[in-house]
Amino acid sequence: MDREIKLIETEDGSHSLYVPELNETYHSFHGAYRESIHVFFLYGLDHWFMHNHGKQPIRIFEVGFGTGLNSWLALVWAEQNKLPMLYHTIEPFPIPEDIYNKLNYTSIDEEISHYKGYFEELHKAEWDKGDAITPYFNMKKDKTTLEEVKLYPTDVVFFDAFAPSKQPELWSKELLKKVVDAMNPGGVFVTYCAKGQLKRDLAELGLQVETLPGPPGKKEMIRGTKL
Repeated sequence: MDREIKLIETEDGSHSLYVPELNETYHSFHGAYRESIHVFFLYGLDHWFMHNHGKQPIRIFEVGFGTGLNSWLALVWAEQNKLPMLYHTIEPFPIPEDIYNKLNYTSIDEEISHYKGYFEELHKAEWDKGDAITPYFNMKKDKTTLEEVKLYPTDVVFFDAFAPSKQPELWSKELLKKVVDAMNPGGVFVTYCAKGQLKRDLAELGLQVETLPGPPGKKEMIRGTKL
């Protein structure tokens, strides 16, 4: 069954979606675009790449395709850096075309707005099948849950699930272990969440855990590295 979702605007002018059933948004009210750049790229992919020059292809696993913002920014990153990327993402509740066509992410930054055509391609890509979207970006979207998905070796994890208070099952130690076990040595796990229980669970699963400055409106976030 599809969820009811509503389009909203966040403080940086970029859109997000609100889910009345969960009383939850897909991104921070303080700025969807800024949150994604800060958490998943500045402290995630960019950080991993700084320590892993020469490793190709780059393998990313995302929990929550959602609006497609992280996937699109990852595609832009791969194209700009001319580095091959294998991007695996899951989403049990894909958003409809009439919603994603209204999202304004591709017009936020004029320097990358010429990649805007790929945003629709990402949403229209066939589910449960890998496909080359660009010469450097290959994506597999699975319409499934974290419990059911088959994971592949991963360099960077974008853990962008709804908050633990809304969907606690996604943050269980059992599912975190599934994700951590799939991470390559040196792999990086990043999330906007900064809960103490998450830090303890990730540390017990063998990650070196750091508490980092959060995106606008949030004091802290978490990064874990597999040694």
